[in-house]
Amino acid sequence: MTAHLLIESGGPQTGPACERFLGDAARLARDGHQVVLFLVENGVTAAVPGTAPGIETFLSDGGELWVDTFSAAQRALPAADLTPRARLVDMDDVAARLLEPRVRAVWH
Repeated sequence: MTAHLLIESGGPQTGPACERFLGDAARLARDGHQVVLFLVENGVTAAVPGTAPGIETFLSDGGELWVDTFSAAQRALPAADLTPRARLVDMDDVAARLLEPRVRAVWH
């Protein structure tokens, strides 16, 4: 199986496209692929419980949720306000993942 780094920068407020992207991430994870969903910019709001139902599906299907520390801080979102399985990360973590062999990245 392949490894994927899916990057969401728009968040739920951009409309149904975000939820469709989360659905794609969940399907990849459910099919056995290693999937990291990285929320950045306004995308970090999807990690607030109740704002993007697709996040919980993605996590229950085996996906890993990363939230950009800087973007969350700029939007006054402390870790306590995010879904418990979200991992706050820095760009160094994202860069390291991008440089791994066989990682496919998609920015939405």
